[in-house]
Amino acid sequence: MLIKINNEDDTRRYGHFLAAELNAGDIVCLVGDLGTGKTTLAKSIAEGLGVQEMIVSPTFNIVKEYHSGRLPLYHFDVYRISDPEELFEIGADDYFFGGGVCIIEWADIIADIIPAGSRLIEISRGDSPEERIYDIGFTE
Repeated sequence: MLIKINNEDDTRRYGHFLAAELNAGDIVCLVGDLGTGKTTLAKSIAEGLGVQEMIVSPTFNIVKEYHSGRLPLYHFDVYRISDPEELFEIGADDYFFGGGVCIIEWADIIADIIPAGSRLIEISRGDSPEERIYDIGFTE
Protein backbone atom coordinates (compact mmCIF):
# COMPACT_ATOMS: atom_id res chain seq x y z
CA MET A 1 0.00 0.00 0.00
CA LEU A 2 1.34 3.44 -0.92
CA ILE A 3 0.69 6.53 1.19
CA LYS A 4 1.73 10.05 0.18
CA ILE A 5 3.06 12.13 3.07
CA ASN A 6 3.08 15.84 2.27
CA ASN A 7 4.90 17.25 5.30
CA GLU A 8 5.94 16.61 8.90
CA ASP A 9 2.36 17.10 10.11
CA ASP A 10 1.30 14.17 7.91
CA THR A 11 4.22 12.15 9.27
CA ARG A 12 3.09 12.89 12.80
CA ARG A 13 -0.52 11.93 12.04
CA TYR A 14 0.53 8.69 10.39
CA GLY A 15 2.90 7.87 13.26
CA HIS A 16 0.07 8.37 15.77
CA PHE A 17 -2.29 6.25 13.64
CA LEU A 18 0.25 3.44 13.43
CA ALA A 19 1.03 3.63 17.16
CA ALA A 20 -2.64 3.09 17.97
CA GLU A 21 -2.53 -0.18 16.00
CA LEU A 22 0.67 -1.54 17.57
CA ASN A 23 0.73 -4.31 20.13
CA ALA A 24 3.41 -5.92 22.28
CA GLY A 25 5.77 -7.90 20.08
CA ASP A 26 5.25 -5.79 16.95
CA ILE A 27 8.27 -4.80 14.91
CA VAL A 28 8.28 -1.78 12.58
CA CYS A 29 11.05 -1.80 9.96
CA LEU A 30 11.97 1.54 8.41
CA VAL A 31 13.95 1.61 5.18
CA GLY A 32 14.98 4.67 3.20
CA ASP A 33 17.86 6.82 2.11
CA LEU A 34 19.60 9.21 4.46
CA GLY A 35 17.34 12.19 5.17
CA THR A 36 14.05 10.59 4.13
CA GLY A 37 12.53 10.87 7.60
CA LYS A 38 13.01 7.52 9.30
CA THR A 39 13.81 9.11 12.66
CA THR A 40 10.99 11.64 12.28
CA LEU A 41 8.54 8.79 11.76
CA ALA A 42 10.04 6.86 14.69
CA LYS A 43 9.58 9.93 16.91
CA SER A 44 5.96 10.26 15.78
CA ILE A 45 5.25 6.60 16.56
CA ALA A 46 6.86 7.02 19.99
CA GLU A 47 4.76 10.10 20.65
CA GLY A 48 1.66 8.15 19.63
CA LEU A 49 2.62 5.43 22.11
CA GLY A 50 2.82 8.07 24.83
CA VAL A 51 6.59 8.00 25.27
CA GLN A 52 7.56 11.01 27.38
CA GLU A 53 11.33 10.97 26.87
CA MET A 54 13.05 12.84 24.04
CA ILE A 55 13.56 10.43 21.15
CA VAL A 56 16.95 10.62 19.49
CA SER A 57 18.48 8.38 16.87
CA PRO A 58 20.41 5.61 18.64
CA THR A 59 23.12 5.54 15.95
CA PHE A 60 26.00 5.06 18.37
CA ASN A 61 24.11 2.87 20.86
CA ILE A 62 22.33 0.61 18.32
CA VAL A 63 19.24 0.46 20.57
CA LYS A 64 17.58 2.80 23.05
CA GLU A 65 14.82 1.76 25.40
CA TYR A 66 11.84 3.88 26.41
CA HIS A 67 9.42 2.73 29.10
CA SER A 68 7.10 5.70 29.67
CA GLY A 69 4.51 4.86 26.98
CA ARG A 70 1.64 2.38 26.92
CA LEU A 71 4.16 -0.23 25.69
CA PRO A 72 7.94 -0.37 26.04
CA LEU A 73 9.64 0.97 22.92
CA TYR A 74 12.96 -0.36 21.62
CA HIS A 75 14.34 2.00 18.99
CA PHE A 76 17.12 0.51 16.85
CA ASP A 77 19.43 2.22 14.38
CA VAL A 78 21.46 -0.49 12.69
CA TYR A 79 23.25 1.75 10.18
CA ARG A 80 26.66 0.95 11.68
CA ILE A 81 26.11 -2.81 11.92
CA SER A 82 28.58 -4.68 9.73
CA ASP A 83 27.29 -8.16 10.57
CA PRO A 84 23.67 -8.83 11.59
CA GLU A 85 24.95 -11.40 14.09
CA GLU A 86 26.20 -8.44 16.18
CA LEU A 87 22.59 -7.83 17.17
CA PHE A 88 22.32 -11.22 18.81
CA GLU A 89 25.27 -10.25 21.03
CA ILE A 90 23.19 -7.40 22.47
CA GLY A 91 20.16 -9.64 22.94
CA ALA A 92 18.10 -8.73 19.88
CA ASP A 93 15.93 -11.82 20.38
CA ASP A 94 14.88 -10.49 23.78
CA TYR A 95 13.79 -7.25 22.14
CA PHE A 96 12.18 -8.84 19.06
CA PHE A 97 10.16 -11.34 21.07
CA GLY A 98 9.66 -9.29 24.22
CA GLY A 99 6.72 -7.34 25.52
CA GLY A 100 7.34 -4.11 23.67
CA VAL A 101 7.42 -2.55 20.22
CA CYS A 102 10.62 -2.46 18.15
CA ILE A 103 11.30 0.23 15.58
CA ILE A 104 14.30 -0.56 13.40
CA GLU A 105 15.85 2.16 11.25
CA TRP A 106 17.92 0.90 8.28
CA ALA A 107 16.17 -2.47 8.63
CA ASP A 108 17.31 -3.57 5.17
CA ILE A 109 20.83 -4.04 6.60
CA ILE A 110 19.59 -6.82 8.88
CA ALA A 111 16.72 -8.12 6.73
CA ASP A 112 17.89 -11.73 7.11
CA ILE A 113 17.29 -11.78 10.87
CA ILE A 114 14.06 -9.79 11.12
CA PRO A 115 11.11 -12.01 11.99
CA ALA A 116 8.63 -12.66 9.18
CA GLY A 117 5.43 -10.66 9.43
CA SER A 118 7.12 -7.51 10.74
CA ARG A 119 5.73 -4.22 9.40
CA LEU A 120 7.86 -2.76 6.65
CA ILE A 121 7.74 0.90 5.64
CA GLU A 122 9.95 1.85 2.72
CA ILE A 123 10.30 5.63 2.55
CA SER A 124 11.21 7.48 -0.63
CA ARG A 125 11.27 11.11 -1.63
CA GLY A 126 8.30 12.50 -3.52
CA ASP A 127 7.95 15.35 -5.98
CA SER A 128 8.39 18.23 -3.53
CA PRO A 129 11.16 18.70 -0.95
CA GLU A 130 8.90 17.68 1.96
CA GLU A 131 6.87 14.99 0.21
CA ARG A 132 7.55 11.35 1.06
CA ILE A 133 6.04 8.15 -0.24
CA TYR A 134 5.51 5.31 2.25
CA ASP A 135 5.37 1.86 0.69
CA ILE A 136 3.81 -0.18 3.48
CA GLY A 137 3.79 -3.94 3.77
CA PHE A 138 5.13 -6.82 5.83
CA THR A 139 8.40 -8.75 5.80
CA GLU A 140 8.45 -12.29 4.47
